[in-house]
Amino acid sequence: MKALLHRHRELCERAVDPLEIAVGLEAQGVTDRTAARCRHRDVFSLAEELHARVPRATERPSSESQPLPVPRVRARWLLLTLLPGALGAGTATGLRLTQGTPRLLVALGGLLAVALATRAALRHSPLAGPPATRAWHTAPGAGADVGEGRTVPDARGARTVPPDARARRIAPGTHAGRTTLGTRVWTLWLLGYALLGDGLLHAVLTGGPDAPPTGSPEGPWPTATAPALALLLACAPAAWCAHLLAVGAHRGLTGSRTLRQFTASVTPPLLGAYALFLAALAALLTLYGTALHQPAAYPQALTLGALLLSARLLTTHRHPRVPARALGAAVLAEALALALPTAGRLPGCAFLAVPVQTLVDVGGEAAVPVLACGTAALALLWHAGRTLTRASAHAPTGAPE
Repeated sequence: MKALLHRHRELCERAVDPLEIAVGLEAQGVTDRTAARCRHRDVFSLAEELHARVPRATERPSSESQPLPVPRVRARWLLLTLLPGALGAGTATGLRLTQGTPRLLVALGGLLAVALATRAALRHSPLAGPPATRAWHTAPGAGADVGEGRTVPDARGARTVPPDARARRIAPGTHAGRTTLGTRVWTLWLLGYALLGDGLLHAVLTGGPDAPPTGSPEGPWPTATAPALALLLACAPAAWCAHLLAVGAHRGLTGSRTLRQFTASVTPPLLGAYALFLAALAALLTLYGTALHQPAAYPQALTLGALLLSARLLTTHRHPRVPARALGAAVLAEALALALPTAGRLPGCAFLAVPVQTLVDVGGEAAVPVLACGTAALALLWHAGRTLTRASAHAPTGAPE
């Protein structure tokens, strides 16, 4: 206990209540097992003792603090999240209307524009995750709370607010999660496979490909334009789902008194965010499939969408390693599915193509991305259920990993 007091004294001095200490301990890797070694039933019980033992620092607040409500729907990120889908649709239209060199230029320009728009949408929307540092301020007149004044944390220390003020957080602008280069590369591969992969696998298994893709679903190397466009436009519902999760986490952080209460309060918004996103993505697949007269590819697109959403949420909530590994595993599976039949053409190596050919005979070319992305998505969903329901994942303090 003395070692814990010494190690976390600064956290305990700044903390307003045991919940804030528990969040900090959880973020630093302290578990219920660690608390049990200190003869406490869980992390919150340990935080209560630390809160009781260490005196808090107090300082008068500055009258210049300006409250900002969070999370908040903003027109900026609403438009930015629609931009990738709009540019993708414009690129697809341009490819249908051009031939030869202009067609190549349209493809390259469209890919660059979509990539930049997607980056902007991810960096300036709820998909960017919670800010890395936040300060607590009060919003006079935001609502009346029953009871006595309450002490809340501020960048300068702790202070007491009147009963008719509501604590709100503001973000300086930095965010907690940072996407690694590997995650970006794996994501680009998975999106490219959603567009070209099934057609390429079919061509490889039938002795091709004999020609580059033409952008037509009836060509020798067919492209799946409908699911690709649906996934691009799905940035908008994904941002809304991340916003709803942030709202639920914000309410949990301000209303919960124990870590278990926070977990119970944030689990329904998390599950609801996934359900809402998959429903929106299915609707977009239906829309684009009908408009373009192409297969909607529900299994491939839904498993990939769930995988990408899970990876993004985990990465921006300070857990980037597991998503990168899951995405890498899915990419490896898809790459092997393309490489093994090609290697099987070598003399004496026909056996290498047997696993992929058997899988395709059973479930078609779609079985490869469904199996690869579905397995990775289930693993990340399970991991998200364990990590995104912790208060430390949504904590307003802390630096990026």
